[in-house]
Amino acid sequence: MIDTSDNRTTTPAQHEPTLKFRLGALGAAVPLTFFVGWAIITSVLGLSSEIGLVMGALFGLTLGLLFCKSRWENYAQGLFDGMAQPIGVIAVVAWFYAGMLAQVLQTGGLVEGLVWLGGISGASGGVFVGLTFVLAAVFSTAVGTGYGTTVAFSTLMYPAGVALGCDPVVLFGAILAGAIFGDNLAPVSDTTIVSATTQDADVPGVVRSRFKYSIMAAVPSLVLFVLLGNASGSVEGNDAALEAMMAQTDPTGLLMLVPFALVLLLALRGHHLITSLTWGIVLASVVIVVAGLAAPGDIMAFDPESDSVVTGALVDGVSGYVNMAILILLIVATAHLLRLGGTMDAVTRAMMRWIGDSVRRAELAIWGIVALLNSAITINTAAEIAAAPFVRELGRKYRIHRYRRANMLDAVTSALGYIFPWGAPVLLGWATITTMQEQYDWLPIVAPTEVFPFVFHGWCLLLIMLFAAATGWGLHFEDPDEAEAGVTAR
Repeated sequence: MIDTSDNRTTTPAQHEPTLKFRLGALGAAVPLTFFVGWAIITSVLGLSSEIGLVMGALFGLTLGLLFCKSRWENYAQGLFDGMAQPIGVIAVVAWFYAGMLAQVLQTGGLVEGLVWLGGISGASGGVFVGLTFVLAAVFSTAVGTGYGTTVAFSTLMYPAGVALGCDPVVLFGAILAGAIFGDNLAPVSDTTIVSATTQDADVPGVVRSRFKYSIMAAVPSLVLFVLLGNASGSVEGNDAALEAMMAQTDPTGLLMLVPFALVLLLALRGHHLITSLTWGIVLASVVIVVAGLAAPGDIMAFDPESDSVVTGALVDGVSGYVNMAILILLIVATAHLLRLGGTMDAVTRAMMRWIGDSVRRAELAIWGIVALLNSAITINTAAEIAAAPFVRELGRKYRIHRYRRANMLDAVTSALGYIFPWGAPVLLGWATITTMQEQYDWLPIVAPTEVFPFVFHGWCLLLIMLFAAATGWGLHFEDPDEAEAGVTAR
């Protein structure tokens, strides 16, 4: 399990030479500032991608070298020391294992099994929209990928729901909302892993502590989806398409819920995340082969004619996170340079002049920082990585519990990533629906600017965390006696 003892709060920067930059603390912020600007510009131009963000981080770090007044080898050493920090390495390894589990569950047909479950329920209209939200939430919690949930459910559940009399806009909102639920809560989610590791917290403890926020946002969202999900008009010629879609589903894919339940049980009982994921991967692979859900080669195989030589779900699970793994190491290194150059201290001191001794203001500042970066950077994990150092620094100054910091960081990130029309998952879902219209010419296309008011779970989660920050609801300190040590919760 990740060590969360307080003796880890001393940063390596306290034992390393301080770097001097032209323009002082502002010069040390050049790498991160360039990266954020690069992310905003590429997003506005519709050119945002993971490898593009990696290049932006590399260009920013190179530009920072030119602003460094200290010996360049000291700058380079600070960069390498930052990349070697456990925060980034833990996240990368956890991502690889989580990615393998996600791909194995999808290979076993989990999404097809959930669609089959929705089809035989006899639900239609608003009830089907509500069911879509629930199933998308279950799927995203199982596989830990909101992006994969958006694609899978936009491909299958969206056309099926429209054929059953669902409002297309609200149905698309339910798919995005279900993706948010799992992205925020799943132990194997990339945002969960990043939010926990960057705040020196253990993943199982973080998941247990945030469950109440997720459920409080999910219940009213479900009610709204059911009430508003009925279509105002009808779509012609969809009965045959609905039958064809149902013919492609297979209930045996629901067997994949067993390894998912095992991972969840082990993680919540305190087992190390890697241990939990390993057992989930092993059990899922055995079930797939024994039940005949896929061939062993679909899990992993050697193919000399393939470009990668090794193929299968396990390989896809790892390769899907390679670019993001590089990005988090670069951003962690950038944050380390901020500390060496004094930027982190300068920003923290400036905020503390407004915050004073009020923890509520500190949490409002954290909420605002995370929201601001997520409004600019369209890939939510990248935004979370960029915001994490500021959240950690402010949280440690005011002794805000690491679970609380991780929850504030993850909830706001997960919510806004699926709300803004320019967000990557929203555009991904829109592109998937557009592609599906080639197969079903009667299928309406929902524009990203139409759906954002109806992503109810995201809005509810965002407002719940703002309420928690403003009122101190659910606030805990690292030290139970902290409130008596001069820090107030006003």
